[in-house]
Amino acid sequence: MKASCTKPVLITCTILLLLIVAQENRVDAVEPCNPMQLMPCEEAIVKGSIPSNECCNRLNQQQHCVCQYMKNPNFKSFLNSPNAKMVATHCHCPKPKC
Repeated sequence: MKASCTKPVLITCTILLLLIVAQENRVDAVEPCNPMQLMPCEEAIVKGSIPSNECCNRLNQQQHCVCQYMKNPNFKSFLNSPNAKMVATHCHCPKPKC
């Protein structure tokens, strides 16, 4: 009886350990915040042209950084421009609630 009771506990502990390791790997996979990564979007934002696939990929990778960028006055006016909003819409990258 003792062995049958410890087996479910051991399985549960193993699953929890796997979930913790998976979560740590997911956190490590997040791109670091670097506004220079958004340079492929410069032309689209400045000129109002259609953003490239590289721009959209970079924008989606940096999505978690937008609130941080909005705290910087130099970036805030740039990110609040009508062209930047058009790029975000085109790239299916919604503006986060900061």
